[in-house]
Amino acid sequence: MHPSTTGVADAPAPTSAPVPSPRRRLITPRAPARPSTAAAVHSVSAATTVLLGLVGIGAMIHEPVLIPPLAASAALVHSAPTLPLAQPRGVVIGHLIGAAAGFAVLAAAGSSPWAAALAAGLTLALLTLARTPHSPAVATAVVTVLQSPAPARFVPLLFGSTVLLVLTGYAGSRIRRTAPRYPAYWW
Repeated sequence: MHPSTTGVADAPAPTSAPVPSPRRRLITPRAPARPSTAAAVHSVSAATTVLLGLVGIGAMIHEPVLIPPLAASAALVHSAPTLPLAQPRGVVIGHLIGAAAGFAVLAAAGSSPWAAALAAGLTLALLTLARTPHSPAVATAVVTVLQSPAPARFVPLLFGSTVLLVLTGYAGSRIRRTAPRYPAYWW
């Protein structure tokens, strides 16, 4: 088109297409390899056993148990033990940060889905600042706001539960010789 007919000048045509660097290879993302039957049974049975133990402890002391976030943590520790999200620092400190954020929002805004969403966002921000990545800890904040547990009983239960998850991950990785070593780092 001519600029006088549209009032807009034509953009110059590109001279050539960018040439990819010969050293740069495109990597096609793929799903992880399927674990062996023994590895799958080992991971699933270890995670299920520790979660059943945590439910039993919670039932004995009549305190709400954090099964959703702890189940997610157990899945990370026992099925993906080398990921940064599964390391002890994130598991233990992350859940404590989530509980602290949950209790702070609960005190300031009460128990509601809106407050729970605010606690989740606050927890994510604090986890990022503390360099303790652990997404299940965000669910701890949500559950804390929605359940309104007594902090004096809840926090020790949460701390003990996360330490137990880490210890079972450590023991489980030592029992099966071909399992990846857990943790990849402690702190």
